[in-house]
This record gives sequence, C-alpha cells and structure tokens, in this order.
Amino acid sequence: MDPVDVVAVALGLVAPRLRRIRAQRQLTLAELSEQTGISKSTLSRLETGQRRPTLELLLPLAQIYRVPLDELVGAPDVGDPRIRLKPRRVHGRTVLPLSSHPGGVQAWKILIPASQSAPKLRVHDGSEWLYVLAGKMRLILGSRDVVLSQGDVVEFDTAVPHWFGSDGKQSAEVLSVFGRPGERMHVHDASRAPAPATP
Repeated sequence: MDPVDVVAVALGLVAPRLRRIRAQRQLTLAELSEQTGISKSTLSRLETGQRRPTLELLLPLAQIYRVPLDELVGAPDVGDPRIRLKPRRVHGRTVLPLSSHPGGVQAWKILIPASQSAPKLRVHDGSEWLYVLAGKMRLILGSRDVVLSQGDVVEFDTAVPHWFGSDGKQSAEVLSVFGRPGERMHVHDASRAPAPATP
C-alpha cells in the first residue's frame, strides 16, 4: 500500500476511535468542549470525519482521556520482538544463529551429532568462546586435546589451530560466541581475583 494511502486509512479510523473513547468516558460533546477548550462543532466534525485531526486538536483530547496519543491515531504496535531463528546445516551440524547483525560479535547455538568426531583443524583471525549446554564436546587446541562437559566454558584465540566436535560417544549442544580481532568475551572468576594488598 502506498504511504499516502496508509496515512489516509489511519486518519479515517481516528473519528470512530474518538467517538468510542468519549462514550466509554461517558462525556457529552459540551462537557468535552468545556474541558478541552475545543468548540463543540469542531469536536463533532472530528468524530464524524468531517474535520482532519491535527496535533493541536488531538493532544488536549489525549490528556483529557488519559490515553497515549498513538492510541488515538491508531499507531501500529512496536514490532514483534521475537527473533525468528532459522537453523541451517553446516558440515553435518545444525547451526542456529542467535545474532542478526553482520560483523562484530556473532553468536550461535550448535548441535553436534555423535558422528562429528573426526578432527579437521582450522585457523582464522578472532577469538571464540564456547559453553557446553548439554552432552560432551571434544576440543583440540594446538597440542591440547580435552573433553568438555555440560557447564564447561573455554575461550581461545582462533589463530591457534583448533577444532571442536563430538567425543565420539554422544552428541553435544554448544553455545558459541565469536569475536573479530580485538573483541573478546570476559568471564569473571572470583577465585582468580587478586589478593587484597597487605597494609
């Protein structure tokens, strides 16, 4: 629909909305005129659609009715805040992107089947933070080869040869946060806090 048509439709709905709200408040046109300072004839024409609603007319009405201005004009609700996740298959894994902005920090939920256990090390710029949501995940990082369990967290520089996948026995669900060079996740560890200075 053309933007001009959208505005015309919205303005056309103001008149019945004004009539309905006034009826709900049990006010006569004369009472409303007295409270707003708008003439009774102008209010009547607003409610019949014969007068185009303007900001200077709608603001006092919104104040008397105690409703937001957008309720009078029927402004659309704020967009749906839900994110429509679209899982995709990547190298035999199911990947759910959790961030929608290109560049910067990227987040994914990755479902790794038990069959994904053959290491294929790779190297690229950036840093990665992994959290095991369920199951067990094998991580090879340089010369290290470890198995991480549910609740384990690891962060590493992706310039180091690395691979993560299944331990070969069970599937794993992993939360992955990847940052470009210079962007890193920080996990506070109270056990590693510096000791208080001795007086």
